[in-house]
Amino acid sequence: MSDFQLIKAVKDGDVATINEMIKSGVDINQQDEQGWTPLNWAAGKGEIDVVKQLVENGADVLKVGRDQRTPYMIALAAGRVEVVKFLREAEEKYAGEKRQAQLRPYCKAYHLRDLRQFPGWNESRINWKESKSDGPKDEGADQDKEASRDDIVFIHDDLTVTQSMWRAENVIFDQINSEWEEFCKTVLNFRVPDDLEFIPQANPIS
Repeated sequence: MSDFQLIKAVKDGDVATINEMIKSGVDINQQDEQGWTPLNWAAGKGEIDVVKQLVENGADVLKVGRDQRTPYMIALAAGRVEVVKFLREAEEKYAGEKRQAQLRPYCKAYHLRDLRQFPGWNESRINWKESKSDGPKDEGADQDKEASRDDIVFIHDDLTVTQSMWRAENVIFDQINSEWEEFCKTVLNFRVPDDLEFIPQANPIS
């Protein structure tokens, strides 16, 4: 018998064989050459019934292969909405030591004038890098240039504000407090989208 026979059954969608092997006490967390388990494969295929069966029989919802992706991450990348919802709940209920969540970097563009409405607004120049230019430029010219109210800036998921779209580069505001959080939420309508919203044509989140 192949060490990966359960994985093969999952790949083939052979529910009868999956049932038989689980009842026989097969290693439900067996890993193939890439480190993927039966649950990894079922999650990627979007086989919700198989995913549930594996989890209910002890499949490790946080086990990763060489690509360092959990079954949840694999289902999300494959756009398997129903499986994503189920595995997210399974991860939340997981009784063992949880892996640190891997947050998806996110930022949203705004006009600087909109952010300057915040009463506690105070612009800084942190980790500043000069913008590229074809012609010669005086050293420090970018730092001395006054920002225009029409400039585009970026709020990141940690609520810092940068001139660059890259986190921690050309930071102009990092004084995060409850008032700033409330301003971002109520005035700027800023929020980090749920993972499911990144899936094309995903079902509405209830």
